[in-house]
Amino acid sequence: MIVLLLLLKVYLVIMRDLSIKIKLTPGLYLKDPDSTELGKRIISNSIVLINELGFEKFTFKKLSKKINSPESSIYRYFENKHLLLIYLTSWYWSWIEYRVVLSVININNNLDKLDKAIDILTMPVNEDKSFSYINEVILDKIIIAESVKSFHTKEVDVENKKGCFESYKKLVTRLAQMILDVNPDYKYPHMLITTVIEGAHQQRYFSEHLPKLTDTIKTEDTIVAFYKELVQKMISSK
Repeated sequence: MIVLLLLLKVYLVIMRDLSIKIKLTPGLYLKDPDSTELGKRIISNSIVLINELGFEKFTFKKLSKKINSPESSIYRYFENKHLLLIYLTSWYWSWIEYRVVLSVININNNLDKLDKAIDILTMPVNEDKSFSYINEVILDKIIIAESVKSFHTKEVDVENKKGCFESYKKLVTRLAQMILDVNPDYKYPHMLITTVIEGAHQQRYFSEHLPKLTDTIKTEDTIVAFYKELVQKMISSK
């Protein structure tokens, strides 16, 4: 069994290095941006521009100037900038799930699996060279600052029915199951995981911009330590 798990991990690493494609709900786009060089330029430059300007000031007109392509060419891929933001957040959550799966593939202990997954949810992001046209470090900043705008809208219920938030829900479902694997009697696994994800992002934002709203210790990453302690205490059997 150990040999098979190791072989599977090697296979996943090889496949990652050869070609990794994040599959997203087709309803997020009019044309898959991952299918063309222009589409990839739209994605990579929109990440840079949203980070520089903020989502409110970001427009397709400004993006078209940055990529030196007509604004109409962007509309062939995305109906509006809101759906582009949902696409970016969906890509991010699918990427996080991919990292979780890869990181726990050879871990047998359920508590150790969950511990590793919490690491990925709460630690600062490093750039993943598997996806050459996406800077995950900058995208992470957008997720922290802007992602709630993807679903805090009047259209959220309609968009949810269209499958716009499937990537996030899949990630939360996977992590919730990891909690239940440790403690099948725990009643609030989905609530706990979303608290960890959203809370960790909030604390990262506070630590950079409003440090008096969080706690800092020089010798440790307090955000990772806090949420690991929170999860462990919440799911421990009484």
